[in-house]
Amino acid sequence: MTDTLVQSTRPDTAVRRVDALVVGAGLSGLYMLHRFRGLGLDAVVLEAGSDIGGTWFWNRYPGARCDVESMEYSYSFSPELEQEWDWSEKYPTQPEILRYVHHVADRFGLRDGVRLDTRVASAHFRDAEGRWTVTTESGERWDTEQLVMATGCLSTSKLPEIPGIDRFGGRTLHTAHWPHEGVDFTGRRVAVIGTGSSGIQAIPLIADEAADLTVFQRTANFSMPANNAPLSDEAQAQRKQNYREHRRAARESGFGVPVPEATRSALEVDPEERRAQYESTWGRNLVGLLTSYTDSIVDAAANETAADFVRDKIREIVDDPETAETLCPRDHPFGTKRPCLDSGYYATFNRGHVHLVDLKKTPLTEVTERGVRTTEREYEVDDLVFATGFDAMTGSLAAIDIRGRAGRALTDKWAGGPVSHLGLQVAGFPNLYTITGPGSPSVLSNMMVSIEQHVDFVADAVHHAHQRGDTVVESTEEAERAWTDHVREVGDYTLYPQADSWYMGANVPGKPRVFMAYIGGVGAYRQHCDQLAADGYPGFAFSAP
Repeated sequence: MTDTLVQSTRPDTAVRRVDALVVGAGLSGLYMLHRFRGLGLDAVVLEAGSDIGGTWFWNRYPGARCDVESMEYSYSFSPELEQEWDWSEKYPTQPEILRYVHHVADRFGLRDGVRLDTRVASAHFRDAEGRWTVTTESGERWDTEQLVMATGCLSTSKLPEIPGIDRFGGRTLHTAHWPHEGVDFTGRRVAVIGTGSSGIQAIPLIADEAADLTVFQRTANFSMPANNAPLSDEAQAQRKQNYREHRRAARESGFGVPVPEATRSALEVDPEERRAQYESTWGRNLVGLLTSYTDSIVDAAANETAADFVRDKIREIVDDPETAETLCPRDHPFGTKRPCLDSGYYATFNRGHVHLVDLKKTPLTEVTERGVRTTEREYEVDDLVFATGFDAMTGSLAAIDIRGRAGRALTDKWAGGPVSHLGLQVAGFPNLYTITGPGSPSVLSNMMVSIEQHVDFVADAVHHAHQRGDTVVESTEEAERAWTDHVREVGDYTLYPQADSWYMGANVPGKPRVFMAYIGGVGAYRQHCDQLAADGYPGFAFSAP
């Protein structure tokens, strides 16, 4: 871990005035700082953590690894950066990604633009001046024209809604807040609650150390083998030789990862040919199985052919038939909850000291001083690990008191679910931008592709406004309504709304059930944004206060 970038400031009564303020020093925040500086703007990034990295600073649980290949999950804005950085594995681990982030910050001189240990508490728009007042939890105040929320889609963690969590006498851990010094489970009895992506990555490694491991599963998830391996010099050289063309293909693809385009329905080929196709994608990447056929995410019968294939794989891997069936997802179509990539997850349940508890049959009732109690019995453990995910997409924004024109709170405007124009701006909140926000491809894409596209769009829009002599950029209500309706219409055409997923906000009690991402495709979304820019940004109002 490197030294902090700058010393945290002490609270005082001074108001610091800047051209642009960015909240969050992850991959999007750092690139936003780079682009703003390129426009000659005085820009500062405020970061709640003690170091840069965003998701890859906070998430340090065992097995934390990106599920997009390393040579895809990297910046494309600098051809020189692409050529000079070497990755060690097909899928990068958290420490390697964090090293990459630090390399980028050093290479482009971004460290002095970040203020660490600075958590934003509120952001209020001043109508008369057309500027934002941003206040931190320590009492610092900032005055800025542009305000960019680069706070991430999966940044606000959540615990399960069961009583007694504070009563447990052993160690309590959350995958999103893992101790930086690591955790030793040797010889201990461990319970893991949650089998989403972080749980699926962590469970095999915890099982390697623990004397006894009990996994509490509420929802079985589809997972595919990562088949991770070292990256050879030859493979990297070949990609680097063709990087520009590969990046173009990624930007034009559906999910931000180039894959062959499907041409046929899953239902118009015979079972043997279909299985051969699925076998060819098994363990290749995250989206290959889902994109094998044209109707995989819109037709239930077509989707079921892929789901059946994965369930058959689970039965092949897991020795005990009852355990295998418990691990087979049956309550949502394949892909409508984010599929996972794993390294030996299902095989872990063949180990004698690993046990699976089906919470659909015996729900959790409470955490006790000694462990976890279900409707059937109490499980005594030494360590309790929560892999229970996040208040996704809107959680990090709702945690800040954001108020736009006439003091209207963002949480009030989004009381019935998020609305936005392009997932980038909210009408009534001028000069406020949400990078990979709800209503954009974001979590349904290679995030690096979407991050760069969003940051570039924001920087170009701000530059366009300044060239006009304007300082205020605001989405119109009409454009916001039209885009939100389009996002909902496209989502309803698919199977995604059938799942109780965090895409839908279903994992947070009381949260409006809305499909928050845009499934129209990364390429189509980019093309639409590019056309808006070429036409002078219709749907955005430019003005000077």
